[in-house]
Amino acid sequence: MPAVADPHPDPHAIRFLVLDGGEGCGKSTQAARLKAFFEREGRPVELLRDPGSTRIGEKVRDILLNSDHVEMTRRCECMLYMAARAQMVAEQIRPALDEGKLVICDRYVSSTLAYQVGDDLGADDIRAAADVAIGDCVPDLTLLLDLDPAVGIARVTRPKDRIEQRPLAYHQQVRARFRAQAEDNPKFKIINADQPEDDVEHEIQQALGINAAPLFE
Repeated sequence: MPAVADPHPDPHAIRFLVLDGGEGCGKSTQAARLKAFFEREGRPVELLRDPGSTRIGEKVRDILLNSDHVEMTRRCECMLYMAARAQMVAEQIRPALDEGKLVICDRYVSSTLAYQVGDDLGADDIRAAADVAIGDCVPDLTLLLDLDPAVGIARVTRPKDRIEQRPLAYHQQVRARFRAQAEDNPKFKIINADQPEDDVEHEIQQALGINAAPLFE
């Protein structure tokens, strides 16, 4: 029988939290709101984005999202994401955790497992690469902001990057792979992102068990 996630987790036990999901799902907005919430409660927070958050990682991000790089394969994408992630783990995540901070990350390995599968690259290949890149630095909880890709892509009003420009059918596959990761996985919680921002925030707080009582005495 599959493990069932505690509907009311202890927020004190969460040290590394990931927000993930498809394009336009509101991850960045909700990650910033969570950071503000926890800081108001007196908890130090490190907010990161993947790829990025380091000098090297930001350069890799520019390469990955540049719409001129149309020839880039999924395998190349995977390795670049993992390279940026390895730097972020070494330079940002582990030091923050060692300092007792809560780490909130916008995307992580769950994104690579959703976006880069294909072109002869399988999920097991990606997990093997992740073992090298991040070791045991895995999130305590991943919040999956789930949204119809057609709705999400329509929310992107700036010029679309290389990944966002892919066909809707691709983004539908991405959503399916995200949901497959979350099935029966106690380290995932699915959040309905097809709501006003305040309602999404409330659902996230419910999922984290932080809306019923103060986090700290």
